Amino acid sequence: MSSDLAFSIKQIRFDEEYRPSSNTRITTNFANLARGDKRQENLRNTLEMINNRFNALVQWDNPEGNRYRVELDIVSVDMAVGGESDAESAGAPFQIIEILKTRFVDTRTGRHIEGIVGNNFSSYVRDYDFSVRLPAHNRDRAGFSVPEDFGVLHGNLFKRFVGSAEYRAQFEKPPVICLSVSDTKVYHRTENRHPVLGVEYRPNESSLTEQYFKKMGLEVRYFMPAGSAAPLAFYFAGDLLNDYTNLELAGTIATMESFQKIYRPEIYNANAAAGNVYQPNLKNPDHSLTRIVYDREERSQLAAEQGKFAEEHFIKPYQAVLERWTAGAPV
Repeated sequence: MSSDLAFSIKQIRFDEEYRPSSNTRITTNFANLARGDKRQENLRNTLEMINNRFNALVQWDNPEGNRYRVELDIVSVDMAVGGESDAESAGAPFQIIEILKTRFVDTRTGRHIEGIVGNNFSSYVRDYDFSVRLPAHNRDRAGFSVPEDFGVLHGNLFKRFVGSAEYRAQFEKPPVICLSVSDTKVYHRTENRHPVLGVEYRPNESSLTEQYFKKMGLEVRYFMPAGSAAPLAFYFAGDLLNDYTNLELAGTIATMESFQKIYRPEIYNANAAAGNVYQPNLKNPDHSLTRIVYDREERSQLAAEQGKFAEEHFIKPYQAVLERWTAGAPV
């Protein structure tokens, strides 16, 4: 059998009743909120934050600030790997990606409007790269370095998925992924402004995350929307400012800024907004906390466990097939 990669896509609603599946990375933004005694309260408060922020961004023909409701679907992507021998034959599918899809309900007209797919980005293979492979590579080295092919497999898997028939059958536009800014870089405000994305910032240098996402075929631009405390990083393919509508962009901002206020309150729920020259500070004491409960220390510790899970259940079992495919072997 010639080696092959087959994708399957499942979508479930992210709402007050959401419970993570057994395959979901428990450090993923939405899954982390849906745990513990406060799970339903966490979910309800988060969705309220998203709705309020969206309506604040979409002010036109919205005098009372409550015209729209944001709906979120969790998009889970499983991949089955086929091999060239019985030992490498396709096994159980492995979840390689989870992202979010936004949708907007216009309560005035009853219309449902599709938003952007992407937003959040969850990947076991990325956990493996950053929490297992990179530390192992640097364990006995005097200085920090990155493996020459770091991120190549992950990037090729992502590009293969976005270019697949399965993706095109369900989504019309390429994904946009929205992340927090890095506390190791300095960002400079520019004169460029967008009506929804806000003012653009430019970093003083590239980061490992930028290089990693570039291997996924994604560029990055940094914008701070009106009313925000800090810029957000928007990873995209194509033309971010012209390929997506104002509603689509507002949905991504509202969703991901709300998550960042919960998980990075020192940056995104700071009491003072970023100035012309800005370096994020995760030790900033001048910030407010949301009502959402989560365990940040546990969340950081679990990344290594998830990376080892990917190594055991995906990287090692299919290493020969994945290496041939990554090197350009026919699939």
